[in-house]
Amino acid sequence: MACTSTAGRDDDDKHTTPPGAAHTSRTPLNRVYIITSHLASPISPRFTAIMASEDSAAPVVVDDCRGVLLVYSDGAVVRRDGPSFATPVRDDGTVEWKDAEFDAPRGLGLRLYRPCQRNQLLPVFFYYHGGGFCIGSRTWPNCQNYCLRLAAELGAVVVAPDYRLAPENRLPAAIDDGAAALLWFASQAGPAGDTWLTEAADFTRVFISGDSAGGTIAHHLAVRFGSAAGRSELGNVRVRGYVQLMPFFGGTERTRSEAECPDDAFLNRPLNDRYWRLSLPPGATVDHPASNPFGPDSPALEAVELAPTLVVVGGRDILRDRAVDYAARLRAMGKPVGVREFEGQQHGFFTIDPWSAASAELMRALKRFIDTDGRFD
Repeated sequence: MACTSTAGRDDDDKHTTPPGAAHTSRTPLNRVYIITSHLASPISPRFTAIMASEDSAAPVVVDDCRGVLLVYSDGAVVRRDGPSFATPVRDDGTVEWKDAEFDAPRGLGLRLYRPCQRNQLLPVFFYYHGGGFCIGSRTWPNCQNYCLRLAAELGAVVVAPDYRLAPENRLPAAIDDGAAALLWFASQAGPAGDTWLTEAADFTRVFISGDSAGGTIAHHLAVRFGSAAGRSELGNVRVRGYVQLMPFFGGTERTRSEAECPDDAFLNRPLNDRYWRLSLPPGATVDHPASNPFGPDSPALEAVELAPTLVVVGGRDILRDRAVDYAARLRAMGKPVGVREFEGQQHGFFTIDPWSAASAELMRALKRFIDTDGRFD
């Protein structure tokens, strides 16, 4: 039975500025342009002419992230408001959704989803989007499609937060925003909370997930809130498990899957390296604590009281070996961590095509994980 969203149905027809663009530092990035054009559209000749007229020599692109984020030689940052590929939103009306703001000063919001038909409180599934900490948004159609399917097939309230993006806002800004979104959600658990949430969400059955960069955020949240002091920050909210979908980890020593990654991969080595160079603090290596959980300056994980964690990897993903090693090291510490590998799948297969057979298999694995409160079988 279909239902109508209480808010936000028109959002996908509007041009939404990605988070963080309005907060750019003038050093070293001194100009920001936002292109609010249709999805997959090129930069217009008029815009190029404007840029050329502002300088004696037209600046050139020095970093290009999927045609969505362009960094110019003069420090200017150009962002489109949507992905470089056109994807229709498949909303059959069985899930309702709305947007909410969790950090007004920074203009950061999240999108909330819930199944229309429900007869009890539902588990909560956080989803932090990917994009190498440089691109992506909760409003993008591929993210919308994935979250609609999550809510419908998991029978869950889905919370999809945005976070500040690099290079305007370098790490750990995105990680801090991920924590702020979870703390905002925890603040809704009381009598003064948003009834749209409180009448549907079971605040004692929360699962934190993210794909790629969002998976990295999930790791850092597991560390921050994996202690008695951390849990006290969340009040009545109880995190039952974490799901890291092809987490975006790095390190100065190449893994085999990184070294052998083909250039035509969806996430190839040049793009992977570019994301880290643009998102980490200036001068940092990929052994920085934000990128490498086992780097020389990263916090020790032995004392972390880790909730059950499911790590999802793709057999053809550049990040496959690093994620498998991450899970193996945590298991060696006695942590409840399981790995689910999808043979032949590339990075982000579940958002590239949420209706593929592999995506359906992932949904079944996620549902088992949630329904059993963190079992891997």
